[in-house]
Amino acid sequence: MKTILLIEDNDEIRENTAEILELAMYNVHTAENGKVGVEKAIDLKPDLIICDIMMPILDGYGVLHAIQKNDAIKNTPFIFLTAKSERQDVRKAMEIGADDYITKPFEGTELLNAVDSRLKKVEILKKEYSKDMDGIQQLIYETSGGDLLKSMVENRSTNLYKKKQLIYKEGNHPTQLYYVLSGKIKTFKSNDDGKELVTDLYSQGDFLGHIALLQGGIYKETAEAIDDCEVAIIPKKEFEDLLHNSKEVAQKFINLLAKNISDKEHHLISLAYNSLRKKVADALVVLKNKYQETNEGNFSIDISRENLANIAGTATESLIRTLSDFKSEKIIDIKDGHITIINDKKLEGMMN
Repeated sequence: MKTILLIEDNDEIRENTAEILELAMYNVHTAENGKVGVEKAIDLKPDLIICDIMMPILDGYGVLHAIQKNDAIKNTPFIFLTAKSERQDVRKAMEIGADDYITKPFEGTELLNAVDSRLKKVEILKKEYSKDMDGIQQLIYETSGGDLLKSMVENRSTNLYKKKQLIYKEGNHPTQLYYVLSGKIKTFKSNDDGKELVTDLYSQGDFLGHIALLQGGIYKETAEAIDDCEVAIIPKKEFEDLLHNSKEVAQKFINLLAKNISDKEHHLISLAYNSLRKKVADALVVLKNKYQETNEGNFSIDISRENLANIAGTATESLIRTLSDFKSEKIIDIKDGHITIINDKKLEGMMN
């Protein structure tokens, strides 16, 4: 049973509203003013808050501000219930973070529909979606009834990139979001001497270029095809419309696309402190985890030694010597340029 906190100073409205919600099988708690309401919100951690605006001691705007400052309850859905119906009042309420706005007098059905809709969107945010186009499409469909999804899919074109062809370049302004349909892509940064450091790897089902779009800045790295790739293009405006039309989609989309910070930290620590053997072992395991399609059989990849050295953060000559050592120790096999991992446990053990 979902818990709702109702904050309303008018006794009659508070009692009638609470009764409507209780008949709909919600667990309802009430507060007669904003100060008491904030205290109960912190104590109860309700699933949703309904709050009047014009109240003594602390008005509704103050209540919402206090809720947003508390980490434990700041994401609680918040609906204003008020007689103030001027356009500027509605705008102010939504701009400071309210999820909905119901004016008095209201029908019971109107109230219940708003509550039900808001709680359903919260459940969507809690759901786990796959980190690929299917997951994004499912999310968009559930939150927007499919309209945004249809537009996003129908207007999508694809580009073909040859091996070593640039997809976007560091310093340029983003104009689109990229989605990998096939092939492998790397992003990297270069120093003044032209030495590269691979910052991330992408394959089928991955989005890239999103960080610059989300930040509204420029690309901080260059993207290049490792082999022949097919990439779907989602125009910047469609991406922005998607984010602006639904707060729930925006939050989940950012969560789906944001890279794991702990992985970045691990990579930086590896570059700074690991031995040469550990760096190369780490690079091979990263490739295996990223590009192995099934768990059956040994993982094999055809990758240039220069690219592999850039992933490991070492010189190409040092990488080649280390690969030769790994081959002698029967950790990997090398044939016609392909590297095959034949002893996963020993390789992964080097990373510990």
